[in-house]
Order: sequence, then C-alpha cells, then structure tokens
Amino acid sequence: MLEAFLYVGLPYLALALLVVGTAYRFVFRPYSVTSLSSQVLEKRSLAWGSVPWHLGILVVLVGHLVPFLVPGLWQAIVASEPVLLAVEAIGMAAGVMALAGIVVLLVRRVLVARLQSVTTVVDLLVLAVLAAQVVLGLLVAVLHPWGAAWAPGTLMRYLHGLFTLSPDLGLVSEMPPAVKAHVVLAFALFALVPFSRLVHAFVVPVGYLVRPFQRVVWASARRAESVAVLPGGDPEEGRRGLMRGLAGVGGAAALMAVGVFDKVARFVKGDDMTKAEKEALLSQKLERLEQTAEQRALELERMRKELIPIAKLGELLPAAGKYFIDFEMRAALAFKGADGAPILISAKCTHLGCTVGSQADEQGRILCPCHVSYFDIKTGQPNEGAPAKTPLPHLGWALRGPDGKIVAQKPAGRALEGTFDPSLADHEVCVIRDTDRGAV
Repeated sequence: MLEAFLYVGLPYLALALLVVGTAYRFVFRPYSVTSLSSQVLEKRSLAWGSVPWHLGILVVLVGHLVPFLVPGLWQAIVASEPVLLAVEAIGMAAGVMALAGIVVLLVRRVLVARLQSVTTVVDLLVLAVLAAQVVLGLLVAVLHPWGAAWAPGTLMRYLHGLFTLSPDLGLVSEMPPAVKAHVVLAFALFALVPFSRLVHAFVVPVGYLVRPFQRVVWASARRAESVAVLPGGDPEEGRRGLMRGLAGVGGAAALMAVGVFDKVARFVKGDDMTKAEKEALLSQKLERLEQTAEQRALELERMRKELIPIAKLGELLPAAGKYFIDFEMRAALAFKGADGAPILISAKCTHLGCTVGSQADEQGRILCPCHVSYFDIKTGQPNEGAPAKTPLPHLGWALRGPDGKIVAQKPAGRALEGTFDPSLADHEVCVIRDTDRGAV
C-alpha cells in the first residue's frame, strides 16, 4: 500500500500540484513568479555557487530528459562502451559540480547576515532537498553504475507508464533503496515548485529578444573606464549571436520532438481503433488479468505451504538449472551438486534484481545478462569486479519420498539433517521455508 502511494499516488499528486499551483501563480500572483535575486546583497559567493550549480544541473537534466524522450535512440548511443564510459564520466562530473554549487548556495543563505532577512523556511527547504537529491543521484551512480544503460529499460519505462496512465509499480518497487529514494524525492521537488522560487524556471524572457536596445551610462568615471576595456564587442552583434544560438537549440528540440510526436498525437486524439483492433486489445487485457489471477493463486499457495515441490532428484542437472518460484514469489534455480545433492540458489541478481541465466559455464557460474555479473553456484559469490557485490543466497531443500516422508533436508546455512542418498532419483526435491528468516 505504501509503495503504491509513493510510486503511483505521489507522482500524480505532485504533477497535479505542479500544474495547478504554477498556473495559479501565473494568473493570480504574476509578480510573485520570480527568483528574487540576492546579488545586490551579496555576489561573491553567489557566483561561486550559482554558476557551477546551473551548469551542472543542466547537464544532469539533459542526461535524464533525453533517455525519457527518445529511449531507443539513447540505448543505441550508449550501446558503445566508450560512449557509455564518457556519458557516465560527464554525468558524474556534472553531479559533483552541481553538488558543490548547491552547497555553496545553501551555506551562503545560512551564514550571510544580509541574506537572512530575505530567506524563508521554504528557501532553505528547497536548497536542502536539492542538495539531498544530488547526493542521492551521485550515490546511485556510485553504488549502481552504468545507469545510462539500465535506466531506459526500467525507470524510463516506469515514467512512460505514469504519463500514459498505465503505471507499472514493479519497475521501481524492486529497485535498490537509493534509486527508490531518488525517484520519490524527485516528485517531492515537483510538488514544491509552485510554493517556492523554483517556479521562475518557467519564465522565458522572450521580451528581452525584441525590446529596444538599452545603453548603460556609468556616473563613475573609474567604473566607466574599467567597463570600456572589458571584452564583449558590439552589443547588437551579441544579441544576434544569441538569436542564432536559440534558433539552433529550437531546431534541435524540434528534431527531438519528432520521435515522440506520433505517440502524443495518438494519446490526444483518443480511440480510433477498428473492431478487430479492439478485440485484440481486450484479448490482451484478459490474458493479463488471467496471468495476474494465476500469480495471486500461486502466491496464496506459497503462503499456505511449508514445502514447494520442484522436481525429481534424477531430473536435476549439474550445468542446466531448473527455474522455480520460491516462498517470496521470486525466481530461483535448482542444480545437482558434485555430490549428487540439490543446490537451490536465488535467481535474482543482487545488483538490480535482474533474473540470472540458468546455464552454468565450465567454472560452475551463472550469468546475470543485465550488467554482466557471474555467480558461483556453490558459494553464490559474484566474480571480482562485477557490478553485484553481495552473493546470491542459497535456499534450504528437503528430499521427500513417494510416501510423503522427508528422508533428508538441509535448511539454508545449516548442516544436513537425515541421510542423503544420491541414488534416490525418484524422490522429490522441495524448497523449505526458512524458519529463522520467514520465507527463504
């Protein structure tokens, strides 16, 4: 219930507040839509904070926005290892730059006496949340690297589901805690926008581009002399250069929009399917409902039983694992060990929860194809340098005869109980519930 609120309810609530609150301020309080610059009160530390913050966060936002708008193009780009390394390095550098800038701005608001009188609680809250969000982003980049490669298939699909009114909770609910917190805090920031200075991000100074040219005349002769020697050239030429730059950015944005225009147009246009297409869509929905019902029935069965039958002992193989679903409704694998005893091991990668492969290599390792981690079947340990840092947990097993009696069992992390005979090929291998930890 809490996850449904955090990853479905909170996003829609935050987006509703963003749209309605921002529109209210623009319509009923237009003069409040400003950042209320404090440069007049203090400008030295402002420059050291504002410039790196804006440069860093703009790069980070582009790195988040492009995979969301054109995930296919982005995945094709980062499929090259050198490009992926460059993207990760640039993102990390931009994140560190943004963090340094926001920390300077936060400290400046707290310590500079002249700013304290114009600083509100909301200002400090926004700066603190922004700093925490950047820290979480850096933690995700460090603890779960190569996000540029795995995010389009997970988080970006989750965001697309939100905007198409078909959110998939499973895409984010199994993510690591740092990723979950990063997502929740992002939507919390959206909710804060209408109540803070962040609303000025929606103000585009279009009037500046067409207003009459203004010349500043300095009353101080020393100031006029110092300004006269500064580089910059003709102000009108500078404005024309700005116009050319904006035209280039606008053209690039238009090209990017082509990739998503068709889907947006279909969403706005509404239902124009034929009868056959509607029947096919309803069939797909019915199939999904049936799959969901089967999953719930299986989950109920797991809750009621202490043993889950997997296969006959003689059916298990040393190098080809047999998939099954454990007590926590997670994928697991069953192998036959060198001594003929079963080896039951979780099939959920400890990095980001991908399902590992069932085929063991010549070294007795199974592969997680998402980010290339090899796990030893006997120990569960990942290979050195793998993205996964913790081993796959083993599950307890029991050997049940045709008469229903348990002849041997080995709870997870404990010694063998009973007498195991590898010749009992017709006996059934079952996964047992771990009484110390609840479900295995």
